[in-house]
Amino acid sequence: MAAISAAVVTAAESTEPKGMDLLVPASYDLLWSAVVLLIIAIPFFRYALPALNKVLDERTAKIEGGLAKAEKAQAEAAAARDEYNQQLAEARAEAARIREDARVEGGQIVSELRGKAQDEAARITETAQRQIEAERQQAAVQLRTDVGTLATQLASKIVGESLEDEARRSRVVDRFLDELETSTAGQGK
Repeated sequence: MAAISAAVVTAAESTEPKGMDLLVPASYDLLWSAVVLLIIAIPFFRYALPALNKVLDERTAKIEGGLAKAEKAQAEAAAARDEYNQQLAEARAEAARIREDARVEGGQIVSELRGKAQDEAARITETAQRQIEAERQQAAVQLRTDVGTLATQLASKIVGESLEDEARRSRVVDRFLDELETSTAGQGK
């Protein structure tokens, strides 16, 4: 073994490359490198590269499909947003219309209630006036009767004759009240 090593070392020393040979490998190295390259390249280009291209093409198709789906989803979202904005605008317009209708209707209701309240107040006032007038007349009749009775009693005591006769008593009372009214009207002026 030592002899083989020495022979290889001697052969290596005797064939020392010089100049351009330093950069260019020996022809047998080029030949064997080309054979190994062909052994690796042919199966790679025949089997591995089409499989890689197929995987890359599938991935490209998925990415393009995903982009298309994303664009479609974006378009649908934009359409939905536009529809939502339109519905929102319509809802706002409807709400404004309803508010305005309610305001108008409320004004009408207030006007109606005011009118009814004024009518009711007028009716109550009229009823109260009639009731006051009726009570005044009743009080006047009652007062006339009471004053008549008192006047009859007083006149009976003063005159000394009985005023039991209804017609006589009525005449005396009416005359007394007429005189009383005349004297009251004269003092009021």
